[in-house]
Amino acid sequence: MNNNTLDSIVRKVQDMKPLPMVVGQIINITEDPKATIRDLEEVILKDQVLTTKILRVANSAYYTYNRKISTISQAAVLIGFKAIKGIAFASVLNKYMNVELKGYEMEKDDLWQQSQTCAIAAREISKRIKYRDQEEAYIAGLLHDVGKTVLSQYLEDEYGEILKLVEEGSTFDEAEAKVLGFSHTEIGGKVAEKWNLPKHLVDAIKYHHDPDAADDNIMMVNIVHVADAITMMVGIGMGADGMNYKISERALEMLGLDEIGIQDLISTVVDVVQSEENYLLA
Repeated sequence: MNNNTLDSIVRKVQDMKPLPMVVGQIINITEDPKATIRDLEEVILKDQVLTTKILRVANSAYYTYNRKISTISQAAVLIGFKAIKGIAFASVLNKYMNVELKGYEMEKDDLWQQSQTCAIAAREISKRIKYRDQEEAYIAGLLHDVGKTVLSQYLEDEYGEILKLVEEGSTFDEAEAKVLGFSHTEIGGKVAEKWNLPKHLVDAIKYHHDPDAADDNIMMVNIVHVADAITMMVGIGMGADGMNYKISERALEMLGLDEIGIQDLISTVVDVVQSEENYLLA
């Protein structure tokens, strides 16, 4: 890769729009132990689209509540602050990630469907291992491939060389790094930093293809790594980077997952994805 291309990618990350103010406010409220439901409701009610989506999800079969949820305060009690943060992220990320990525051979809906599936898989893994931050894992799953939206256009001219490396045994992520100088995971980490996201989300994005390299937030990284692998196995939104996907044995061991556990998770994720409620955020 020449320096002009590298500079162009760096500028593209720097020029990305910040997350909408409402998302930043929701992040701050959900991270503040002194925040109240009223604080959260006041922020959300300023965004009619987000309000509607939260109420749709709260009233979906996923939560199986026996009466209609008609206010944000009721929804916050039912599904929790963290879940509402996840819905806010999904509402915003849909605009960034529901795009065609020619460099990855992904159609318009592919990346967004893949991201939602990975998020669902991350949540299901978290439930299984009783991980404390299940909704944060969901958000990390949504965000894990955000770097592809930046790198895609630069892959188109280099695709032949990258494909050759993949055919020789490299993972797509490794081939990106060899040809371009860095991969979509590294760029995704830069995007997350640009958005001032918490370090556990930055790490999950940056290391989800190489969890053994992470030295912090290791469980979160492992969860997203395995969730991404499960998404590839399910076959939803899989582009060219699904080739030669290598799953870390160390990550599986740390999560306490064996082949039977993975197969069970695949079955669960397929069932959840097939339920229409899980795509209410589109």
